[in-house]
Formats: sequence, structure tokens, C-alpha cells
Amino acid sequence: MKILIYGTGGVGGYFGGKLAQAGNDVTFIARGEHLNAMKRQGLKVLSPKGDFTVSNPKATDDVSGLEAMDLILLGVKSFQVKEAVSAIKNLIKSETIIIPLQNGVFANEEIMEIVGKTNLVGGLCKIISRIESPGVINHMMYEPSIAIGELDHEVSDRAARIQSLFQQSGIQLTVTDNIQAALWKKFMFICTGGLGALTRFPYGVNREMTGTRDLLLALIAEIYTVGKQLGIALQDHDKDNAMKIVDSLPHEATSSMQRDIIEGRPSELEYLTGAVVKLGKTNGVDTPVNSFIYHCLLPAEHKNRGIL
Repeated sequence: MKILIYGTGGVGGYFGGKLAQAGNDVTFIARGEHLNAMKRQGLKVLSPKGDFTVSNPKATDDVSGLEAMDLILLGVKSFQVKEAVSAIKNLIKSETIIIPLQNGVFANEEIMEIVGKTNLVGGLCKIISRIESPGVINHMMYEPSIAIGELDHEVSDRAARIQSLFQQSGIQLTVTDNIQAALWKKFMFICTGGLGALTRFPYGVNREMTGTRDLLLALIAEIYTVGKQLGIALQDHDKDNAMKIVDSLPHEATSSMQRDIIEGRPSELEYLTGAVVKLGKTNGVDTPVNSFIYHCLLPAEHKNRGIL
């Protein structure tokens, strides 16, 4: 199976690295010094589960010379999905499978707008990782896992094949019959990173102080209400489960959105907290906590994007 990892950051670098380490035919799309370092010294992955290096990885920043792929994993940021899918259109054949691993709940819609539904299998991942330095991926914490599912709720043969491939490569992957609900369950948790981006303190501080813990609970409840209004199959206990994830993280844990905003990079603010606000407005759901966080972070986001 020919596999393309489009975006070799914390997500694509880790999961693509595991697939390549297991002997699969993996091509990585990377940029700049990160790509140069991969070509010089390989792709190095640091992880509590064991460090490893993919020597001489197939890596490039140019998709024009590549053959059609059997499997494409999108590891880019949520705001880069449209650009990425447009770039790989010529690599898609009739049986190519595209799996997005972005945060948020819009990736499937954006992919279908460009290439349709046939090749798409919904997906999400759970991992805390980042590019530590050029050519080096640091999986810092959290048990890495992926969930995939057909958008029509069927359990397909192709999903089962992907599950087998990933499990043989040492990657925990489950198949769900409701990937939309799974995405929203993650969405309730991942948007808690907005509060950390605002307070500039890690999860441990925000969950332990009474006031900020109440804000975490409130913003999760708002997302739950928006999801229910949209007809997503969420259960009341899903709110508790989102907070349990927050409570399970190491004290010093931070979200990727928090790190991006603080370190001066464009973030996924519009696809996370901003999406909650916009979906709330269009569906008649008040989201005062998420709205406050979003509008307080927006100036920094605009500065990091060169708008201010």
C-alpha cells in the first residue's frame, strides 16, 4: 500500500513514522528546514513509548512527481485542509482512501467540497506531540490513537483493512459507526485549550482553580448544547468524559492552539473556539464563555497572521 503523509508535524510525523518504521511504503510531505533535516538525518521520533528513527525517509515538498496513492493521511492544521486537498487531487485514484486527522468538525465537509465523498473516510486522532526541532518529532504524552469511520455509519471492508494495517504497525486504531459523534466528543475536549491560550497557564492550573474550572465546565456544556442542536448523537455523560480527559492530563500539559498563539504562530482558533461561536449563532445557541475566550484571543491571532 502506497501511503502519503501530507503534513509531517506532530501528528503526521508520529503516525507516519510508525507506519514507515513497520516497513510500509510511506512518502512524507514536509517543508523547509524540517524537510532538509529529514533528508540529512532521517525522521527522529521521541516518545515515552520508545524513541526511533526512520532512516532515509521518502520525503518531498513537491507532489507533482508522485504517483497515485492508496492511502492519504492529512496531518496539516485545520486551516490548511483546503489547500492540502487541492494539492493532492491528482494523486487520488478510484480506490484511494483519504483520512483527515484534524482538530475540529469541518474537515470532512471541506474535503467533500473539493474531491467528493467517495474517497473519504472520517477520522480523528488523540496525541500530544509537536516538532521539537527540524527532523525531530516529540510525542510528549497521552496514548496515541486514531479512530476512523464511514460517514454513512457503515462498518466497511476498507475501514477494517486500514485498522489491520495500523495495528500491525503498532498504532492503536478503532473503527466507529458514528465518526461524527466521535469528532464532537473530541471537539468538546480540544476546545478547552482556548482557556489555556487565554490564561497562559497549563491544564493543571486551570482545572485546579475554582473559577477557571467552572469556565472549563461551562465551555464544554456550551459545545454539547450546540452539538445536540445540530443533531449529533451526544449523551449527557459525554460532558463528564471531556472533563475527565482534562483531569487525566499531566499538570504541565498545554494544547497545540495555546502553544501556537503564545509562540506567535497562526493557530486553529477559528476552527475550534471560533467554530463554537459561529455554530452557536447560526443555530440559536448562546455560547457566552466560548465567545469571551474567542474575542479575547482574536487580536493575538490576527497579529500572528499579520492582520494587525
